[in-house]
Amino acid sequence: QVQLVQSGGGLVQVGDSVRLSCAASSRSVASSVQGWFRQFPGKEREFVAAADWSSGDRAYADSVKGRFFVDRDNFKNTMYLQMNNLKPEDTAVYYCAAARSMYRRLDMTSEEYAYWGQGAQVTVSS
Repeated sequence: QVQLVQSGGGLVQVGDSVRLSCAASSRSVASSVQGWFRQFPGKEREFVAAADWSSGDRAYADSVKGRFFVDRDNFKNTMYLQMNNLKPEDTAVYYCAAARSMYRRLDMTSEEYAYWGQGAQVTVSS
């Protein structure tokens, strides 16, 4: 069982930057696929970004490409989502996730991820 603990987020202004963190309880995630999703009120979780830490490949939703970046600190066993040039439409609850080792695709749906963080609210005020 892998536990993911998120930190970061909060209330920011348009154009600001925020970094979300996702610390894992197991080092097995260092070779897994991890992702970030967000959820708007009354909506399903939507894909934001994913990374395969074995290959180094990353994928981003079109809506965040060039503004959001996913990275990892192996020493801290922590994944990050750096969010730049934030817009009001980025306001959502953001979740990190980790997949079991046999799940390697970067376009996995939320149902294919096994482990989830508790979520972090990001509110972008204009």
